[in-house]
Amino acid sequence: MEKYIYDESNGLWYELQGDYYIPCLTLPTEKENKPIGLWGQRHKRYLQECKKAVYITLLTSGRLNSYLADIDEQATEMMFRLVEQMADKEGVTEQLKTERPMLWVGRINEIQARAREIVNAEIIYA
Repeated sequence: MEKYIYDESNGLWYELQGDYYIPCLTLPTEKENKPIGLWGQRHKRYLQECKKAVYITLLTSGRLNSYLADIDEQATEMMFRLVEQMADKEGVTEQLKTERPMLWVGRINEIQARAREIVNAEIIYA
């Protein structure tokens, strides 16, 4: 038996695996390979665990990487915007940073934690 055969009726190549011919299928390649950061990785894990159909659809259509890169970019921008807005609203300024650095660190950490929760709820796990 031949290792590879071509079926003209459907245009697919088949490879011999044991006693069976298995179609040689490949995923489509994405046009751009953008880097995926922390937020994109979290969303990917969420899709894999909770939204399997969406994950498989994006993966097999060749759009998963660009989708995750877009989610990562949106989440990063939202995080920076929220931290900046909350810090301004609560009076956490550069002056506080120079006068009372430990207080500033504590307040910024609280603000970042709240902003992370908002980003997780509205983008990552939505």
